[in-house]
Amino acid sequence: MSFLITVAAFLVAIGILVTFHELGHYWAARLCDVKILRFSIGFGKPLYMRRIGPDRTEWVIAALPLGGFVRMADERDGSAAPADGPRAFNNKTPWQRIFIVSAGPLANFVLAIFFYWLLFVTGVPGAKPYLAQPAPASAAAQAGFIEFDLITRIGDREVQTWGDARLILLDAAVKGETIDIEIEEAGGHRSIKRLAMERLDKADLDKDFLGKLGVNAYRLKIEPVLDVVTADGAAARAGLRAGDRIAAGGGKEISRWQELVDVIANHPGESIPLSVQRDGAMIALTVTPDRVTENGRPFGRIGITPRVDRALEGKLNTIVRYGPIEAVGRSLDKVWEMSVFSIKMMGRMITGDISWKNLSGPLTIADYAGQSAQMGLVPYLTFLALISISLGVLNLLPIPVLDGGQLMYYMAELLKGSPVSERVMEIGQQVGLTLLLGLTAFAFYNDIHRLVAG
Repeated sequence: MSFLITVAAFLVAIGILVTFHELGHYWAARLCDVKILRFSIGFGKPLYMRRIGPDRTEWVIAALPLGGFVRMADERDGSAAPADGPRAFNNKTPWQRIFIVSAGPLANFVLAIFFYWLLFVTGVPGAKPYLAQPAPASAAAQAGFIEFDLITRIGDREVQTWGDARLILLDAAVKGETIDIEIEEAGGHRSIKRLAMERLDKADLDKDFLGKLGVNAYRLKIEPVLDVVTADGAAARAGLRAGDRIAAGGGKEISRWQELVDVIANHPGESIPLSVQRDGAMIALTVTPDRVTENGRPFGRIGITPRVDRALEGKLNTIVRYGPIEAVGRSLDKVWEMSVFSIKMMGRMITGDISWKNLSGPLTIADYAGQSAQMGLVPYLTFLALISISLGVLNLLPIPVLDGGQLMYYMAELLKGSPVSERVMEIGQQVGLTLLLGLTAFAFYNDIHRLVAG
């Protein structure tokens, strides 16, 4: 079922993002009175085709769903009939061609703005950036951070969630900067502390760089006390009750809920001896976890939930929400921020400041699509917004087979006063295709390596 959800979530994501991208080209071409021959979602053999409108434009869904295209009448490839000369793409002015080509990536940015606006208006849940106690001798410990410090600002940027904090800190970490962080202490007092990142190297950026700095999220300390015992679960069959405290399990002392979860998860279908504190007395019980399989991995489950300090849990979380008008500005800022960040990361891959291992392909994207879809609508919309931004940025790269490469030709035409020669464009297409295939192969390699290595 998880695999089917992943496939469906990926296909829906690609369908939405590619369709919107190609509609950008389509609408711009229509505004410039270019004859459109085919609008295709996917490549290869058509699975569905219908001709619509006075131009009998072919609307196609093709077999390979990893992209799409809008084919326009063009005298250079013989697709424009003599009567359609004025409506051929190649006969439009350079500025019209620039508008048509740039409309695809622009449509992806507009779509991302809409997704973020929708998220900000409805509310985005997130964890407040409270800090765990940093490890001794870590950069965070040397900076003076202590447990339950709340990050409120990094540099000149406001921080509301751990997602905000991680993005800003990653940008600073790549530069190896020392950055000012405003924190609010448990008593409400605010102060500035300086976090040095010079000790990080490129390998650290591929791993848990925040952990090496000693900047970790505060985790709610949940004790191994049962709050709810499912009536038909393994725990109820073993005689466990609400209010029981598990002192030991499987021969190991237990002081935190996660330790109990680990013992149960690692012994599916096996008998586990428990030491249970109940009404001031210690009793011995044996539980046999039900065997459950998800994503091909078996684990144990007994049907219990912990007793949690709901007041503290509420304090650790927030919902980022804005009014409809303010959300427009926030959405524009977010898309700009993520676009600039993506460009910076690409540039740093080229310069070697960060590893090419960070390049992801369709398998990783599909995995993220499935995970976010299973988490709920808000994570999935956030995923769609991020991928839409990435698609817009990617297509603006100056690689001839991409929109950005075509824009490069048309800008050159404006500067020199005449079109770029067919020979130059042919060489550019060959170089661009080779580069794009190389990047795709490397991204697939990274995907497969992640699947194998975990």
